[in-house]
Amino acid sequence: MATRKNSTDDPLAPVTLAVGQEDLLLDRAVQQVVAAARAADSDTDVRDLTPDKLEPGTLAELTSPSLFSERKVVVVRNAQDLTADTIKDVKAYLGAPAEEITLVLLHAGGAKGKGLLDAARKAGAREVACPKTTKPAERLSFVRSEFKALGRSATPEACQALVDSIGSDLRELASAVSQLVADVEGTIDEAIVGRYYTGRAEASSFTVADRAVEGRAAEALEALRWSLSTGVAPVLITSALAQAVRAIGKLASAPRGARPGDLARDLGMPPWKIDRVRQQMRGWSADGVAAALRAVADADAGVKGGGDDPEYALEKAVVAVAQAARARSGR
Repeated sequence: MATRKNSTDDPLAPVTLAVGQEDLLLDRAVQQVVAAARAADSDTDVRDLTPDKLEPGTLAELTSPSLFSERKVVVVRNAQDLTADTIKDVKAYLGAPAEEITLVLLHAGGAKGKGLLDAARKAGAREVACPKTTKPAERLSFVRSEFKALGRSATPEACQALVDSIGSDLRELASAVSQLVADVEGTIDEAIVGRYYTGRAEASSFTVADRAVEGRAAEALEALRWSLSTGVAPVLITSALAQAVRAIGKLASAPRGARPGDLARDLGMPPWKIDRVRQQMRGWSADGVAAALRAVADADAGVKGGGDDPEYALEKAVVAVAQAARARSGR
């Protein structure tokens, strides 16, 4: 069997602990481990589990020796929500991790489940910080680092314009950076960002998203077709849909009576967007938000190569989001 390095920088360390509440960074921590494992063994078996799928004894079954010594990656999401009995199983495993298996624990980092967090650290787990970005300066730094990681340069004004246009969602910011890098040669400046995100209102992915979350399916589909015909990338449309639905979910769960300025700070949205989302969220329910996010996730997979017809995948998502918006009010 292969010998595993002990370096805490090794993605194939026996245990990786990703701590924080930033979904994009948590997903990237998982992707890094999976990529390293598949580079070592293309037949690596990946098991991605949520607490409801990890019952007492399941971890022992997944990490038991294989006749073929196959490499495995076992991902446990929301580890802070595991039951007491399952936490015992995980702690026992931490004391004697199996060869050729990498365990990835995703933990929110709060007080809940802190015993498991402490146990993983004591066992020497490789730790990846995935903190939620709450300050504009942090989001600006993130955008700069994304351009740098892709080997491209962008002016400070362009980075700021992108943050101002997209908002606080790192996934949306990362998607926008990737799209600009793919489409534009040379240094990316403020004018280029403006053309993509503020200069094409009629064909904007955000117009599609706004009409969909307002329950206006026919107008959303019309905007979608116009956007696609004018060259808007499908991935930008799924990103805009996801951002719009998540904004409704965030605002719906915020304390009632809070001032727009406080909400803008707490939710990471500009004040003008708080007012718009308040108008759009009429008719939405918690189940509707969940259903809409699932539909958008399916479309995102479809436009990124998981389906044969990206346009059809987008149309399905737009209709599903519009239906979710009308569910409570019966519009």
